[in-house]
Amino acid sequence: MTTATTPANFTELGLISPLLNRLTELEYQQPTPIQAQVIPSVLVGRDLIAGANTGSGKTAAFALPILQHLATQSDRSAGGKGNYVSGLILVPTRELAKQVADSIKSYATHFNGAIKTVAVFGGVSANTQMLALRGGTDILVATPGRLLDLISSNAIKLDKVKTLVLDEADRMLSLGFTEELAELLALLPEKKQTLLFSATFPEQVQTLTQELLNDPIEVQLQSSDASTLVQRVFNVNKGEKTAVLAHLIQQHQWRQALIFVNAKNSCEHLADKLHKRGINAEVFHGDKGQGARTRVLDAFKSGEIEVLIATDIAARGLDIEKLPVVINFDLPRSPSDYMHRIGRSGRAGEVGLALSLLDYEDYHHFKIIEKKNKIRLEREQVEGFEVDENITAELLAAIKPVAKPEGTGKKKRKNKAPSNADVWLNNF
Repeated sequence: MTTATTPANFTELGLISPLLNRLTELEYQQPTPIQAQVIPSVLVGRDLIAGANTGSGKTAAFALPILQHLATQSDRSAGGKGNYVSGLILVPTRELAKQVADSIKSYATHFNGAIKTVAVFGGVSANTQMLALRGGTDILVATPGRLLDLISSNAIKLDKVKTLVLDEADRMLSLGFTEELAELLALLPEKKQTLLFSATFPEQVQTLTQELLNDPIEVQLQSSDASTLVQRVFNVNKGEKTAVLAHLIQQHQWRQALIFVNAKNSCEHLADKLHKRGINAEVFHGDKGQGARTRVLDAFKSGEIEVLIATDIAARGLDIEKLPVVINFDLPRSPSDYMHRIGRSGRAGEVGLALSLLDYEDYHHFKIIEKKNKIRLEREQVEGFEVDENITAELLAAIKPVAKPEGTGKKKRKNKAPSNADVWLNNF
């Protein structure tokens, strides 16, 4: 493996003017680290493996060079030459498929419809998607299960794919798409460019990388940017999470808040409890139809919905501009999902806040989350909701007091210039 270089601005990336003009219109000031490293490598045809936190700008990192390849080649397969696809992007969820396709269409604005992009996923009519695929498509964004259904119906063929993108490969494997991926990969031509993006690299992803990629460029940008995302942990008494949550929402009056729970019925249950406390919240989970899910997400993105309660289907692929706060009402079962949840805030350099509410039953599981993610967060209490005095000594020792008494004898740290996040946190 080799390592990519880092151009400083978009004009140095080698992109053609229709793309550069569109980036200017979208007010993209300078490439994110992953864009700066990935785009030049993809443009010259290298395979690539990249790891980065959500909100890093990876969609543009692979979409822009794919669009450039399509715009500058003269032998495209789509456009009435059969049900073929040139660029295939596999994603784990419906929401991510739609989001990626929408972004690609936006970047392609100045190609005046010459590049066709289609998204296919479950939960909606396959017939509509089959009609959209007539004559093939330049770029196909798909979830594995629905793509296999469409292939079995002869709606699309993969034997002329030139670029394959596996987006959130770890999530696809964790959701049980291993067999579907194997089937799809067997249908692809041996000679192609492959780009693999994954937030984490468990053994399955490492194996997939070794089998699929040819001398790839490696880009690793997974470290958290502490200047943009503040993480805080509050210990609460058993049974008081809802009261603490409502207190925080009403006290701080966040413009928006995304609240994570672990079960579909927990979404509805918590929404009802908050409603009784004067807080209106919408829910987002897998039992909702695709149309309802799309409407809820669109309303949340537009700011019409201020509080959204969701299961982990919202932990990836949900891009809300300047989302101020994410709250873990329930801890995620997987330590890696913790990072994906909190990554909904503090995106693209914006300052954000991630809160986790822990009662005693959550305490040891959160220690595992910290260990796996190599973090250590101070335990705090919410004033007015202090933890009972009869909790265990271990938990008590880990809790940061609400107000530290003066004269403790601890040495003062040297003064340093506060970061943007420090200033913002002081106003929390």
